[in-house]
Amino acid sequence: MTWERPFTAFGIMLILIGIALVLIPIMVKLFPEIDVNRIPWFLLYIYHKDGFFFATSPLLIIIGIIYFLWVLLHR
Repeated sequence: MTWERPFTAFGIMLILIGIALVLIPIMVKLFPEIDVNRIPWFLLYIYHKDGFFFATSPLLIIIGIIYFLWVLLHR
């Protein structure tokens, strides 16, 4: 069962990154002095138009797709 530990740690890391990404828009609204434009685009991409904000992480999406494909191909 030792092979499962790295995947558990990886999953927990992805969950924590996801929680951080959910909290970023909330923090920006609460603390307007935070400059999200200094965060690299591959870590955080923010789309905003007419009061609608959408934030995502291209790096997290790519890692998730690679992990999904790896799991799918190794079954």
